Amino acid sequence: MAIRKTITTIFMVPTLKVPTNFLKDNGIINGYIKDVDRDAEYQNCIYLLFKPDDMDKFRNFLDSELERTNDIVEDYDYDGGYVVVVYKLNPKFEKDFVIVKEGKYSKTSKEFQDLFPKAIKIVTNGLHRDELSLQIRVFKKTEDLREFWEEKLGVDFDEEQEVWEGWDEEKEILNINKLKEEYVQQ
Repeated sequence: MAIRKTITTIFMVPTLKVPTNFLKDNGIINGYIKDVDRDAEYQNCIYLLFKPDDMDKFRNFLDSELERTNDIVEDYDYDGGYVVVVYKLNPKFEKDFVIVKEGKYSKTSKEFQDLFPKAIKIVTNGLHRDELSLQIRVFKKTEDLREFWEEKLGVDFDEEQEVWEGWDEEKEILNINKLKEEYVQQ
């Protein structure tokens, strides 16, 4: 499933400190700031949408998360094997989350930026190599990322310009019916 990652997924989900392999192994799709189909709207929370292949394994994951953290507010299911887990965001980084929503990634605090891995392992044709993580590239406005966007958009960036797209509220809200339609079309 090639659903585009939300800004919530890229810049907020890692702050929950859930091991990345646990998320991937349990079928994470994306993180969202709210769910259009829920009456209850939690403030300063994110909604993680999963489509687990193995519900027993997912239940074990959820149980271990409930033991690891007190930040899980609710979990609920949707037809078709989708599960949503709602996590409270760390209030310590509330200002940074606002800055992310403003699209000023390089202005986030050092402490916030330190939550993200510096490097990720890339495997190509069986060979392993470390590469600077996307988040660090965005925070540091790396030359390669700036050149990528300049070429793609056909414009020159100045030193102040951020090198990642801005916040689009609509893309950050879970709409399970719309998501299922997109999934079926792929």
